[in-house]
Amino acid sequence: MTPGTVTGKDDAWWKSAVVYQIYPRSFADSDGDGIGDLDGITGRLDHLAELGVDVLWLSPVYPSPQDDNGYDISDYQDVDPVFGDLAAFDRLLAAVHGRGMKLIMDLVVNHTSDEHPWFRESRDPGSPKRDWYWWRPPRDGREPNNWGSFFSGSAWTHDPASDAYFLHLFSPKQPDLNWENPEVREAVYAMMRWWLERGVDGFRMDVVNLVSKDPALPDGALRGDGPYGDGSPFFVCGPRIHEYLREMHREVMARYPGRLLTVGEMPGVTVEQARLFTDPDRAELDMVFQFEHVGLDHGAHKFDPRPLRLTDLKASLGRWQTGLADVGWNSLYWNNHDQPRAVSRFGDDGPRHRTRSATMLATVLHLHRGTPYVYQGEELGMANAPLRAIEDFRDIESLNHYAQALRAGAAPEDVLPGLRAMGRDNARTPMQWDGSPQAGFTTGTPWLPVNPDHTEVNAAAAYADPDSVYHHYRRLIALRHAEPAVVHGDFTMLLPDDERVYAFTRHHRGTTLLVVGNFTGDTVSVDLPGGWDDAELVLGNGPSAPAEDGRAALAPWEARVHRRVG
Repeated sequence: MTPGTVTGKDDAWWKSAVVYQIYPRSFADSDGDGIGDLDGITGRLDHLAELGVDVLWLSPVYPSPQDDNGYDISDYQDVDPVFGDLAAFDRLLAAVHGRGMKLIMDLVVNHTSDEHPWFRESRDPGSPKRDWYWWRPPRDGREPNNWGSFFSGSAWTHDPASDAYFLHLFSPKQPDLNWENPEVREAVYAMMRWWLERGVDGFRMDVVNLVSKDPALPDGALRGDGPYGDGSPFFVCGPRIHEYLREMHREVMARYPGRLLTVGEMPGVTVEQARLFTDPDRAELDMVFQFEHVGLDHGAHKFDPRPLRLTDLKASLGRWQTGLADVGWNSLYWNNHDQPRAVSRFGDDGPRHRTRSATMLATVLHLHRGTPYVYQGEELGMANAPLRAIEDFRDIESLNHYAQALRAGAAPEDVLPGLRAMGRDNARTPMQWDGSPQAGFTTGTPWLPVNPDHTEVNAAAAYADPDSVYHHYRRLIALRHAEPAVVHGDFTMLLPDDERVYAFTRHHRGTTLLVVGNFTGDTVSVDLPGGWDDAELVLGNGPSAPAEDGRAALAPWEARVHRRVG
């Protein structure tokens, strides 16, 4: 690709957009029951409009038994009463559109709830819906294969009534749909069209690259010394995944040209596969969520945290920047509802460095090529929760891992540190609106306790402080909207072997941006490329010492964005 040029959907509106993820259960509670709801979100839209975000991504609000906090859906075309009703949804959507923003829904169609009418019907071996799910007879009196679940244990559950097993890559209450059946696919597409006709602006597609399975369902290689095999070669980006996504685009998205945003969450996806998924000429998806960079601090598994090596992070993100430079598009994120808080994980959440490390992380991420995603509270510098005992945890993934580890002989004190560091509850504590007893989230008892640090870290305090994390995010988003080099510029990694400083340039049509971020709590001296000593500082996260003779002294957790024209 010629430097400064962009191929594909150069004019796509979502390239210059910033997406904000809302986890409805924890965002704002309007009725005092301790659980966030749709009217609560509507009442807080000014916060998002002032922030400058373009798109709201709404995590699931569908009817659900809440086994996995709404990612187990029992009705795709309604709203769970805990969040409101369809009238409340329509009010929210109208208010979002009235502020010039868009709204995308979470699409969870790898699996349903076991309480969905489709699955209930499928329990009858004579039902036409039996083949809507992966039902299989026992194999030698045991599970049909050796696959393990993402949520611990077997990926199969036995149904005594028919002496058969059903497949669930996640919880037993989340049976996998059989996309081999065309009736399943058409039912999904009809549901998607229903929401789009209601006015939503696209979908974030939950684990969508798992929907195609090898119909033979072969055994996977055993994982270490455990009883379960790794089935991922047979369902991660499975044999018909591209066919299915092209069909989905043709049957659904193509009817709304230029209007929608589609992003596919894809665990295990490679750069090479992502090029195919996001190539505009293939008409599959606009972008994907990949997990490579958020697995770099994992040891043997997710709950075995290791210190992050900055060189590993640069190598990973740099490979994605290069790999999708000429075809496709990146999504950019540190946080979401499944990840611990970035300022605690990659920065320093202590009072001295929280603001500067949070804003450094934001600056480095948002200046990459791709569409940035902000997770609720990230713009305030919200941190991990003080989860001390197992009773403090709510998330099924953490609870299942703890139980399985203890059955295998581990001691609680050896398991809990990993849960505290990496557990999903960290992202799900209520939004911190003010310093009142329940952080302004609810007048009742919150479903998950608010973080005690809300008395200092909250939106009300952030509004009043021009140097807050919130106002830095506003400036970052405004820069993206105003400076074409942020959106369209090519990407060149600098200092790839430096373990302290992340640096790169973006170049577009005569404008070059230099981005530097200090990933340490120490002052660091860094060599800048030639000609940058007097370049314009367009964004920083605090006082900066001037560069001299090509060297800059970066304060702890400092970030800078310089611009040079010509």
